[in-house]
Amino acid sequence: MITKQIAEEPDAIAPDGSEVRILAAARNGSMAHFELAEGETSKAMVHKTVEELWFISAGEGEIWRKNETGEEVTALHPGVSLSIAVGTHFQFRTTGEDPLEAIAVTMPPWPGDDEAQPVVGKWQPSIEDE
Repeated sequence: MITKQIAEEPDAIAPDGSEVRILAAARNGSMAHFELAEGETSKAMVHKTVEELWFISAGEGEIWRKNETGEEVTALHPGVSLSIAVGTHFQFRTTGEDPLEAIAVTMPPWPGDDEAQPVVGKWQPSIEDE
């Protein structure tokens, strides 16, 4: 059995630039809380081997997703859930006055820093490389 309390401070910064708080993980999946500050636009990414399911828990924003079947921009607000299949290019941004927050499940569990690769996105990212 796994029980984990969300951390007050981020555990890491995701390759897309959002803050990450690691949540529970199991053999077939891992879960994390992501937060993108007000007015920010993430870097565009593609995952090599994992798929994700997101649930928006706070804030407002948009996500751009593009794969072999098409491309779309989806409005994000609390209660929206979505999938990011392996190989899907994606980028997200906040559009409201508060940070955009999401809970994401990664299947299989997040393998490491080289999983997410940068791609050309729909919007100019506001997050700088460190």
